[in-house]
Amino acid sequence: MEDLGKREQAKARRRTDIVRAARDLIRETGETDLSMRTLAQRAGVSLSTPYNLFGSKRAVVLAVLEDERDFAERFRKLVSGNSIDRIFGAHDLAFSYYTSDPEFYRTLWRALLSTSGQDDTGLATPERLAQTRAIWLGLVSNAVRDGYLADDIPAELIMQSMAHVTGGALLSWAMGGLSTSALTATVGIGYALCLKGSATAKGQALLQAKIEAYQVSLSKAGRQVSERAPETL
Repeated sequence: MEDLGKREQAKARRRTDIVRAARDLIRETGETDLSMRTLAQRAGVSLSTPYNLFGSKRAVVLAVLEDERDFAERFRKLVSGNSIDRIFGAHDLAFSYYTSDPEFYRTLWRALLSTSGQDDTGLATPERLAQTRAIWLGLVSNAVRDGYLADDIPAELIMQSMAHVTGGALLSWAMGGLSTSALTATVGIGYALCLKGSATAKGQALLQAKIEAYQVSLSKAGRQVSERAPETL
């Protein structure tokens, strides 16, 4: 058992070394089509180790995306006044990763959204999906419990609509159709509109306030983009 524990610790260390090396290479090159030989050399492992631990380049990129995000830990530290505020606090936290380091995350998302790969790892592992679903289900269910959302629409259906808003916006952002400065507010407004469909009277007022606040952010983002745009003749 002791030997087994040591082997698992060594495997975990090698995995961490590979993810760290992949992250550094992506930042240095702006590319996710990593050379597995270069990756292994940078991580100080044999060429077969990345394949044994991850299976494919795409899986390594996915691991980098997951390793960058300590969302669950930071989420637990959120302090908000009510369950609606907590939903949007979680949203702002999640999207702060993208807006704080946009080029790095755009590179990752473009790679993960590519359909040219032979494997189908998806955008998240089953563990990540389950963790994320549990967090958001709790947030929406708490808003129902607190009387901000009616209980006649299943929380899962609301979450599904919100997920479509997220996916569409991130796809547009990753491909350059949505600016980084407008990303958080655009998705925030989408969430608020989804939630308003099942909101009670007191929930409607809070959600309308969120929409108005995000509209101000979008207006500022639009001015920033306009100011940076070159003049045309």
